[in-house]
Amino acid sequence: MSKAFASAGDLTEKAISFTEVGDGLWAFTAEGDPNSGVIIGDDSVMIVEAQATPRLANKVIEKVREVTDKPISHLVLTHYHAVRVLGASAYGADQIIMSDKARAMVVERGQEDWDSEFQRFPRLFEGHEGIPGLTYPTTSFSDSMTVYLGKRRVDIKHLGRAHTAGDAVIHVPDQNVMFTGDIVEYHSACYCGDGHFGDWGDTLDAIKAYDVDAIAPGRGDALVGKDMVSAAIENTRDFVTSTYRPAARIAASGGTLKEAWDAVREACDPKFKDYAIYEHCLPFNVARAYDEARGIDTPRIWTDKRDLEMWAALQG
Repeated sequence: MSKAFASAGDLTEKAISFTEVGDGLWAFTAEGDPNSGVIIGDDSVMIVEAQATPRLANKVIEKVREVTDKPISHLVLTHYHAVRVLGASAYGADQIIMSDKARAMVVERGQEDWDSEFQRFPRLFEGHEGIPGLTYPTTSFSDSMTVYLGKRRVDIKHLGRAHTAGDAVIHVPDQNVMFTGDIVEYHSACYCGDGHFGDWGDTLDAIKAYDVDAIAPGRGDALVGKDMVSAAIENTRDFVTSTYRPAARIAASGGTLKEAWDAVREACDPKFKDYAIYEHCLPFNVARAYDEARGIDTPRIWTDKRDLEMWAALQG
């Protein structure tokens, strides 16, 4: 391999922001690193996304304790990726919630994903020695479920495939605010390595139909106001489409993965090269787009070995 993944050299600590996106609703963001969300109920708190390690989760907890001393009762994980779930033990939540499909993906590929992500992006696993093991939910759901934090209603839904097959969104009706996980990003590249390009746009449309007043996205700044929400949804749609179409064109003509890589770079670099984690995501995005265009509906499991083989194939 002629060079390391772009993320292997990303060692700069990111500045944390903690933004109120509604009454008692907060977005923990860090310049393109994985975001978390906070939903404060009458008597307890729900966290959205655990972070990658208990040590990193404690940074979220520190921010929570700046605004409330209520106990953390629920943790919602929007999908199965290691950087989102492996810090779960730090919160001490009685309920850990995932979609049925996300739980199945932990069983099917959770350890492989952990090994793969740790190799790709070591900075995001600060304190990895404190991870007790894979994170499994205590509660799962098929299409939707509702949790009441006292009088505050929280709806958790699977609206369709996008970033993964099991993505969940969390909607708080009293403030019309949504936590979207990595279905929506803001000035951060979408990671599409386990994605479903053909479905992603429809899932964005389902989110758009809520006409929310704010979104806490998976990465990037909190989105406050309908204009900012709409711009982020459409920007995410453009990123996904701009990645898939060139790769699909190459696949249809019998071209190689390297040719798909070159075509996607030509389409995406002018628009997105300055986005957070763009170089990190791009090889995985191209590989998945190329596979989907060739009829592979279920994303192949990434392993630390497959990562390196794919990266080597793109260095020619």
